[in-house]
Order: sequence, then C-alpha cells, then structure tokens
Amino acid sequence: MTATFDHLVIAARTLDEGVQWCQATLGITPGPGGTHPLMSTHNRLFSIASNMFPNAFFEIIAIDADAPPPGRARWFGLDSLDLSSGPRLVTYVARTTALDAALGALRDVGIDGGRALDASRDTPLGLLQWRIAVRDDGAVSCGGAMPTLIEWGDRHPAASMPPSGVVLRSLALRGVARPAVAALGLETATFTDTSGPAIEARLGTPSGPVTLTSP
Repeated sequence: MTATFDHLVIAARTLDEGVQWCQATLGITPGPGGTHPLMSTHNRLFSIASNMFPNAFFEIIAIDADAPPPGRARWFGLDSLDLSSGPRLVTYVARTTALDAALGALRDVGIDGGRALDASRDTPLGLLQWRIAVRDDGAVSCGGAMPTLIEWGDRHPAASMPPSGVVLRSLALRGVARPAVAALGLETATFTDTSGPAIEARLGTPSGPVTLTSP
C-alpha cells in the first residue's frame, strides 16, 4: 500500500479571511478554487510543489454561506472548528490510486479512516472528480496527523497550477498516527516523539521561511 502527500488544508471562517491571512502570512494571493456542492464549502488553491513533494498544493477552505446545508457533517471538522482567532492548519490530504484498499489497511491497525464518498466541482477545464474518505462525524483523526485520503479521477488539480513562490520543505507529524501512516506507506512525512502540535509544515515563501502548525 502506498499513499503520497497531496495537499495541506487550512480552514477559515470565510474565504475572504483566508485570503487576507495568506497574503499576510505567506506573502502571496491564493489562486482560484471552486465550490463543493456535496459539502456546501468553497476553496482557494495554489501550488506548493517541491522536489520532495511533487504536485503538492495548498487549500484554504471555508463553509459556503450561500449554499444550502449539506445534510451531513462537513469534511475536515468544519462544522465544529473554533476559527475565531483566524485561519489555521487542520490536516493534510494524501492521495492513493486504491482508496478502498487504503481504508482497509487503516481498519487493520484500528483507525477509522472514514467512508469513501464521490465528489466533484466545476472548473474552467471541465468537471474535476474525486473520491474522498470522510468520517460520519466529519472530524479529522489523530489531531489531523492521520491524513484524509483521496483518489483523484482522470485529472489532478495541481497539473494546471502555476508556481506560486511558496514551496513545501518538510512535514513533521506527532502522536498516535504513526501506525496509520506506516500502513499507508507515506514516506515523505517524518515522525518526532517530542511533545508539540500534531502537524508541523515548513514552507519556503517570498517572505522567508514559515512554519505552520496545528493547534
């Protein structure tokens, strides 16, 4: 079983707050994204690809106040997050070409990776489609150190993203996600046994090095 780092997920109360945070923190304006009818959310995206993390990208996501309620818990725990102090890193996503097998591998080590759902959104290049694993309660696992799993359709969104000036240098994880990450074969993430946040992402940006951490 192999999984590959796909993207970081930053949650914001609104996309406007997310854009302002990105400009102040990373020194760039995020690229366009789209809306997610399945979850009544919307996002902004940009590339953070590097040699170690090819096709990696950065997602700023928020509840779409203009969309009807989705009738289920939203992904990434968006319904229950306290974002009053501003946008923050909540988790990361790992891509696989065998989502069902990956979820089985997680069950074998006692981790609830969620259920596979079909999702899509419109883009200027046509419909972007994927399958994604979401827990019934919408929450992330292991404080966000256990990745959300995704299986893209015939197109990956990063393929059409220009360089942004921001690159992902490293991803460090802590906590009980170690067996899950090992079961998935996610080789680009490193573990540390020291105390601290569940996720620590180090980025190179036009403003200099930036480290993002989960709470």
